[in-house]
Amino acid sequence: MPTSETGPVENGAASRPAARVPIDRKRQPSGDDARERAMRAAISVIAEKGTAALRMSDIAARAGMSTGHILYHFGKKDRLLLEVLAWSQADLWTRFQHAADQAASPAEKLDLFVRFYLPRHQGDERYALWTQVLAQRHDEAGHQILTELLDGWDERLEVILREGRDLGHFADVDLPEFTIRAVAMLSGLSEDVMFGRSRWQHTSPHTFALSALQRELRPAGQG
Repeated sequence: MPTSETGPVENGAASRPAARVPIDRKRQPSGDDARERAMRAAISVIAEKGTAALRMSDIAARAGMSTGHILYHFGKKDRLLLEVLAWSQADLWTRFQHAADQAASPAEKLDLFVRFYLPRHQGDERYALWTQVLAQRHDEAGHQILTELLDGWDERLEVILREGRDLGHFADVDLPEFTIRAVAMLSGLSEDVMFGRSRWQHTSPHTFALSALQRELRPAGQG
């Protein structure tokens, strides 16, 4: 489950509660600004409290909004979780695509893909949101939303692999099969990072994953 690559976080920062914004009921945010503020507050609270203990009032307090305002935007908690996850991924995909558009080669795009996919640190809020939402029971509509979000990353990786193969930069691998294995490896590494496995205290998961992918993608005859 992918996360954002926005740089290192100081030790212990992920476990400290974010500051709550005082509520000024005469100046409640509106429109897109309100939704974005609520979304970011929800991600923070979910990472801190989990989904079971989540209350709309917690999100409202963190966002500096009224509980009624939060309910107006999201209604039920189940809808909130899916909407926050979808918003989070859309935001991440936009930033990933902007970075990929500036990349000079498929190899650089692959590097970016790995960076954006892996958690930034233990307790990464976006990845915590993924794991907690996936653990919930979902109706058919919710299952479809989650499937589309997961498939979205597979599709983005396949685009990079196909470009690299067509340009002769990557080996002619079976794209669907390679994508499944690559994403499975990245997901396993992500779980390790979130759990805090000691093996990654002195070794970069990004470097490890990228090296493994590059070995398989190296065209025949190249050392």
